[in-house]
Amino acid sequence: MAWWKAWSEEEGKPVIGVYSNFDPAPDAQTLYKAMKGLGTDEQAIIEVLTKRSNKQRQEIAKSFKAQFGKDLIDSLRSELSGNFERLIVALMYPPYKYEAKELYDAMKGVGTSEDVIIEILASRTKAQIKEIIKAYKEEYGSDLEQDIASETSGYFKQILVCLLQGERDNASLYVDTALARQDAEALFSAGEKIRGTDEIQFITILCKRSATHLLKVFEEYQKLAGKSIEDSIKSETKGSLEDAMLAIVRCTRNIRQYFAERLYHALK
Repeated sequence: MAWWKAWSEEEGKPVIGVYSNFDPAPDAQTLYKAMKGLGTDEQAIIEVLTKRSNKQRQEIAKSFKAQFGKDLIDSLRSELSGNFERLIVALMYPPYKYEAKELYDAMKGVGTSEDVIIEILASRTKAQIKEIIKAYKEEYGSDLEQDIASETSGYFKQILVCLLQGERDNASLYVDTALARQDAEALFSAGEKIRGTDEIQFITILCKRSATHLLKVFEEYQKLAGKSIEDSIKSETKGSLEDAMLAIVRCTRNIRQYFAERLYHALK
């Protein structure tokens, strides 16, 4: 099964399997005891929260509030610190709310964390982006597209806005080879074939075509240009625009490998 088909079928399923014989009440009690008094039993927190699905963790949070009158995330924040705190708190957010939070945090204050924005928007399906936009509006009362447009500029802004508009075609087993060849020719004509670069052409094709279609485009482009689309992007663009385009290509080729590489570099 191709990665894109597996990814599509897995959308919305928990990454951590559902814990059998689940009861949120004793889990909430375990967490309360782990944080009660002097010191914190980090291992107990790890045992509970890393072995439950996200949906189960939400039920634990509700039970914690009902039993002890405290917000579980607030309690975890007060007891933990550093990267461990960030990781555990991240586990407690529903996925789309967490991604909305990361985007908000990436834009607030001085400067913008462009890597975070690229990673989220380049790797999500249009259905997932729609849910992130909804969660962002609910949490912060603001329009995500408008906020990103105000925090970025130039072609980088255009590629992010294009991704946010969710116009990417759905993945399909059928690929129009003639159209893929036409897109490959358009990309070649927008870059390697001319002096300068037609960035809009690159943005339009990379942001609007389906993953399955783009894979064929990349194959046809290699034949036409004698080099990979990645190499052409590196020679034709730079900075955040280059990073965003390369992220889209890498996620299209193999999204699991993309995140494995991101994790590897984050740990170096």
